[in-house]
Amino acid sequence: MDAHAPLIMFDSGVGGLSVLAEVRRSCPDVPVIYCADNAGLPYGTKTEAEVAARVCGLLGRLAERYHPRLICIACNTASTIALAMVRDVLNVPIVGTVPAIKPAAEQSQSGTIGLLGTAATIRQGYVDRLEAEFAQGKRLLRAAAPELVGAAEAKLRGEAVDPAVYHRAAASLRDQPGGAEIDMVVLACTHFPLVEEELTAAFGPTVRFVHGAQGIARRVAHLLDGQPVQRREPDLALFTRDGAELPALAPALRRYRLDRIGVL
Repeated sequence: MDAHAPLIMFDSGVGGLSVLAEVRRSCPDVPVIYCADNAGLPYGTKTEAEVAARVCGLLGRLAERYHPRLICIACNTASTIALAMVRDVLNVPIVGTVPAIKPAAEQSQSGTIGLLGTAATIRQGYVDRLEAEFAQGKRLLRAAAPELVGAAEAKLRGEAVDPAVYHRAAASLRDQPGGAEIDMVVLACTHFPLVEEELTAAFGPTVRFVHGAQGIARRVAHLLDGQPVQRREPDLALFTRDGAELPALAPALRRYRLDRIGVL
């Protein structure tokens, strides 16, 4: 293993930074390339075929150019749709992101769990299988919250976000039959933990949130255990489209130790 080989983190936008933060704690010295497919954002409104084509194509280009030691798909929508296909195509260890239904079911006292994700994620059979395996005897209420993706992106650009966005997300679960009994909410999009503080204010103190970032970081650390690591240059944030939002994101990216910005 080349000590300079990077770990590639991939997401449709900046949501994967919530996963990167945990990976940094587990693997502080590994070189990182964070790739955001901002040209394809948002994934949640796209068809499965569109998401699969973008993810497979982009990760193929990234693997060919950067020869990564591991690729982490830090995106629930991309993972639930394209993870198996990417693993079939690339000869690189791939870690995906799945909704944290299991820990939510284990921690729920009321037996009613909410799941917030993109429209593409919440309709996947993968989520049905997780519910059947880990949430038997529980009630899982699902809701699409596409506005939260834009809210997280805007927050990291330093822009103000209307609090009504978060209250609408909460209402999308609360207003369903049985929604008043929710005590755990699965944040099934990596963008959503970036606005967890705002969601806490919208849902109230009786609801706790869970997402998969810590589990992903543990898996990445396990796979990288014992590998030589050496950072040749500052870590890189790559985007698939240039735009005015990139300079606005630079201060937030630096907080995640991504000191260089480029376009794929």
